[in-house]
Amino acid sequence: MSEYNVLIVEDSPTMRQLIAFALKRIRGVRIVEANDGVDGLKKLSSERFDLILTDINMPIMDGLKLVSLVRNDGNYKTIPIVVITTEGAQEDRERALALGANDYITKPIQPTKILDVAKTLLKIA
Repeated sequence: MSEYNVLIVEDSPTMRQLIAFALKRIRGVRIVEANDGVDGLKKLSSERFDLILTDINMPIMDGLKLVSLVRNDGNYKTIPIVVITTEGAQEDRERALALGANDYITKPIQPTKILDVAKTLLKIA
C-alpha cells in the first residue's frame, strides 16, 4: 500500500486538527504539521511530501511566501499545494494561484471539500 506524506502548514492548532481529521479518511495518509512557513520549509528539507496544505496569514512567514519559495525550488516545485484561508477576495485567490498554488479553499472549511481536493491532487480514485 502506498503512503502519502501530507504537510499541513497552519498556525492555528484547531485548524490543523480539523484539516488532519478530514485527511485521515484517506487510507495510507501520514500527516506532518508545521505552525508557520519557516517551520514548513524546515520539514520540507528533511523529508519528501506528496501534498502541502497551507494557510496564508501566519506569523514569521506567510503561506504565499511559502508557496513562492516551494515553486522556485527545483526539489519541491512539483508538489501540489492547496491554500486554505479566510481571505476570500478574488485578488487573493488569483495571487495564490499565480504563485503556483494548485487550489484555493476559503474558511470555514468543509471536510468533504478538503478530502475531494486532496484525492484529486494525490490522484486517488
